[in-house]
Amino acid sequence: MDGLLIDSEPLWREAAQHVFAQYNIRLSADEYKTTTGLRSREFVRWWFSKYNVEEKEMKHAEDKLVKTVIELVQTRGKVMPGVDYIFQFFKEHNFKIGLASSSNMELINVVVDMLHLRDNLHAITSAENLFYGKPHPQVYLNCAEELNSNPVECVCFEDSFNGMIAGLAARMQCVVVPEHLQYTQERWGAASLKISSLKNFNHLHLDLLER
Repeated sequence: MDGLLIDSEPLWREAAQHVFAQYNIRLSADEYKTTTGLRSREFVRWWFSKYNVEEKEMKHAEDKLVKTVIELVQTRGKVMPGVDYIFQFFKEHNFKIGLASSSNMELINVVVDMLHLRDNLHAITSAENLFYGKPHPQVYLNCAEELNSNPVECVCFEDSFNGMIAGLAARMQCVVVPEHLQYTQERWGAASLKISSLKNFNHLHLDLLER
């Protein structure tokens, strides 16, 4: 969802900078990207552990982070290119469509309603309360189960490396749509397919994945 359906990754980073500044933590762009795709809880824990912030502060910081992101998404969130197209494409091909996100359900519901996607989704799963989040595949496996689908018959779309690993670990075909500045990185070679935008996915790509 974040970075794939809505351009919220810059907003997550802005929120993190705001919250972490209260703990004298400054993340570089490269540092931030290493934890893209993690749940907010794991994101906060990872950096607080690295910078030796007391554990008792983690829950407060996570709540503040999520609240700030929701406020930013509601005021400045923008739909990513090709979202309407990709939903229409798979609806015309009679696919069931699910959303499997690391974000908590409060933010998922905000985005789904902002983008008017609820009627197009047959399942929504969040890793918020799972024992493991991405790159663990559980949120994808749960989504496939809610869709009453075999994971090996599913195609997942991802923009983050941790998400790609989760989709592949679930034994799904994984299409990655990396951020422009990361597009040429070799690590995306593990994906089933790499495209520059959702609007570029077409029948030839689908045929390739089905083979």
